[in-house]
Amino acid sequence: MSKLTVEDLNLQGKRVLMRVDFSVPLENGAVADDTRIKAAVPTIDYIVKNGGKLILMSHLGRPKGQRVPAMSLKPCASALSAILGRKVAFADDCIGTAVENAVAELGDGDILLLENLRYYQAETENDADFAEKLAKLGDLYVNDAFGTAHRAHASTEGVTHFFDQCAAGYLMTKELDYLGNVMENPARPFVAILGGAKISGKIDVLTHLLPKVDKVIIGGGMAYTFFKAQGLEIGKSLLEADKVDFAKDILRQGGDKIVLPVDCQVTDFFDFGGRKIGELKQVGAEAIPADWEALDIGSKSIDKFRSILADARTVVWNGPMGVFEIPETAKGTYAIADLLADVTAGGAITVIGGGDSASAVEKAGVADKVSHVSTGGGASLEFMEGKVLPGVAALTDK
Repeated sequence: MSKLTVEDLNLQGKRVLMRVDFSVPLENGAVADDTRIKAAVPTIDYIVKNGGKLILMSHLGRPKGQRVPAMSLKPCASALSAILGRKVAFADDCIGTAVENAVAELGDGDILLLENLRYYQAETENDADFAEKLAKLGDLYVNDAFGTAHRAHASTEGVTHFFDQCAAGYLMTKELDYLGNVMENPARPFVAILGGAKISGKIDVLTHLLPKVDKVIIGGGMAYTFFKAQGLEIGKSLLEADKVDFAKDILRQGGDKIVLPVDCQVTDFFDFGGRKIGELKQVGAEAIPADWEALDIGSKSIDKFRSILADARTVVWNGPMGVFEIPETAKGTYAIADLLADVTAGGAITVIGGGDSASAVEKAGVADKVSHVSTGGGASLEFMEGKVLPGVAALTDK
């Protein structure tokens, strides 16, 4: 880490404005999944134990500059309070006199959570006046919200211009250490697994990773565009017709680095919205019927991927192998999750790149059996694309 971390700061008696990612699902006015809140606890604990007056700020959902009561962060204050076993105060705004007064009343070690930043359009517009109003609340700034680090918003980038010291929290540091090591100094063989619906979302990742990896395993909906590029029949399977030439180029550049499925699960009827599926059968990659649709990798593909992963020392995974939202076509994705747990047990470093892959390892029950599950889908993807993350670049250099 070339940036200041929370441990580099003198926190005693200081007002610490900290960006967290508490954009969590709510049900019946309560937090339905507190994973993201728990992820921020190590940094919160450290600041509180070292006498900082902690002011937490976050967004939740996309209220688009409106006060949407269903997207209030108030339930997060209750959830955090329960996790820490101590009172967490809540301010029903994130800027203004009332908030400044609430901050002034904080004692050393006290915690205040501000209301949803995105109740103001100025947050996503990275408005300097709004950023300055946020900055007035603190003496020091800490960013522990890796999931929003790829966005130049007022609370992640704009606010840093009004502080002498801006540091990374433990979660941010952990994310950057894992992803940084994977991208710059991987133990080999280094295998990337890329899935998900579309090539278009993974073009930059593929291009950036190809020179660095020993193998790229490709699955999910994007595999069928590669099949098409090989001249195969893909039936009604997902196709990005405008990306066929790109797929041809990647296959030519990558040579035997590129590993595609050898078989798949196909169906004669599929309604994703209604979660309805017709007859399901396994066919070779070259034998997809013209009026059927491929929805998952098959057992021979799983075996092939297993043999490649068996001796991998570094694996990064982003994107499911099929339509993992329904049990019938989730087998390939869960098989990959289990394989990664196995190779981790064998000493490999395994990094799950957020989003659907993070959800898949969670549902497969192996989230604690891989090296690292990223909390930021979009941020981890952009990091793997070799892009500079504004929320990281804005932090103070050591």
